[in-house]
Amino acid sequence: MEFFVKSGNPEKQKTGCLIVGVFESRKLSAPAQQIDDISEGYINAIVKRGDMEGKFGQTLLLHSIPGTSCDRVLLVGCGKEREFDAIKYKEICGKVIKLLNETGATDAINTLPLLNVKGQELYSKVRFAVEAANNTLYLFEQLKSEKSETRRPLRKMTLFIESRADLQESESAIRHACAITAGQSLTRDLANLPGNICNPTFLAETAEQLSQDYSSITTNIIDEAELKEMGAGAFVSVSQGSDQPGKLICMEYNGGDKGDKPIVFVGKGITFDTGGISLKPGAKMDEMKFDMGGAASVFGAIKSVAEMGLSINVIGVVAAAENMPSGKASRPGDVVTSLSGQTIEILNTDAEGRLVLCDALTYIDKYDPEIVIDIATLTGAVIVALGHEASGVMSNNNSLANEIETASDMATDRVWRLPLWDEYHQQLKSNVADFTNLGGQPAGTITAGCFLSKFTKKYRWAHIDIAGTAWKSGAEKGATGRPVPLLSQIMLNRAK
Repeated sequence: MEFFVKSGNPEKQKTGCLIVGVFESRKLSAPAQQIDDISEGYINAIVKRGDMEGKFGQTLLLHSIPGTSCDRVLLVGCGKEREFDAIKYKEICGKVIKLLNETGATDAINTLPLLNVKGQELYSKVRFAVEAANNTLYLFEQLKSEKSETRRPLRKMTLFIESRADLQESESAIRHACAITAGQSLTRDLANLPGNICNPTFLAETAEQLSQDYSSITTNIIDEAELKEMGAGAFVSVSQGSDQPGKLICMEYNGGDKGDKPIVFVGKGITFDTGGISLKPGAKMDEMKFDMGGAASVFGAIKSVAEMGLSINVIGVVAAAENMPSGKASRPGDVVTSLSGQTIEILNTDAEGRLVLCDALTYIDKYDPEIVIDIATLTGAVIVALGHEASGVMSNNNSLANEIETASDMATDRVWRLPLWDEYHQQLKSNVADFTNLGGQPAGTITAGCFLSKFTKKYRWAHIDIAGTAWKSGAEKGATGRPVPLLSQIMLNRAK
């Protein structure tokens, strides 16, 4: 879909549909009031009859309103005006797109960016409207023999702003939103693909394709034999159990000066997780194709920054492996030596993500990074702690943690920080190795973070656990594309 921005009088525009907001207690927004004035009270008459109360999420589609040039007017309930925040705004924008895509209107004018959204300026309102539209229209049908068809899909959306002086800022918001959602769509596509298609080799080929698509990206692939030779024993202890060889995938985006230290994103890329010898229960094991959600988000972030063309250097590293049970698989009780030289007692082979990540986190020290953020569907415990709303964050640097939290608020991609106190490290003690890969049930998310922190002492680092936010189960089963908006916001903030 194409997006445009425009200023002027909404009621005079010729369009397939004009979108206007109504708040609770039947309060018309300014654009709705303009339509009411030109139609001699048509909107107010409908509102007073009780057809539109302004309750959040309520919609009413009107046709051929007197005095207007638009075919339809969509009244959208925005709830209580003082509670209308960015989360609600994005939800409403998505609902509007879904509805309009089924009405037959091929173009629409959206006046919702003119509304007061708590804590948001024009740039964010325009950007969020576009993000919501693109994410709502996303479909994953690559593997279906019959694709769904919309009779007359919405093809053009014009976002209304108050002044022509705001055109440049608004166009920038559209460009950023389209770049971010392009990254999200790539993330969702990769995570939604099944493990028999999306394996470590497929991810490596995807990285190589990105370097062909964007001259600013270069790719380097380290295969399993090289990993073994260089001493990445923790990584190989996971990948060796599968017939699919593991790969360390490195993508470099060079948008800044040559001497600028890079932002490094490291993604857990377990393309399917059976649990290994510590086999998972069969129920919902199909969802373990999503266990490479961290890797998928790194791909999305690299695509996003390349689309935006930001003047920064970013490196995306993906630790790609499949966790399978076989005669070559690691056993509980095995001891392996990581790339850092530290030894690890494997108590549970289903705690495999931290094993591939720890060697990747050691490897990336060669880049002399400005900051390092790893992203992983690491623990089910984070869902117990935070549900499916927020990703968990742990960091060895307060400034970096604050930066992530600020970007989270700006992008409405929520996170919540958890501690990494020394006391939690006691749960990783081993009698036969330097430490174990499992800290037991209490504070499972935190002890996983503590494990990773043992490999990140040379740089500023944060870990984002997205096990509760990377995908949805049930009727809406599928990848969400998170935390690409958060990672993109971090890059945007650093590029300013």
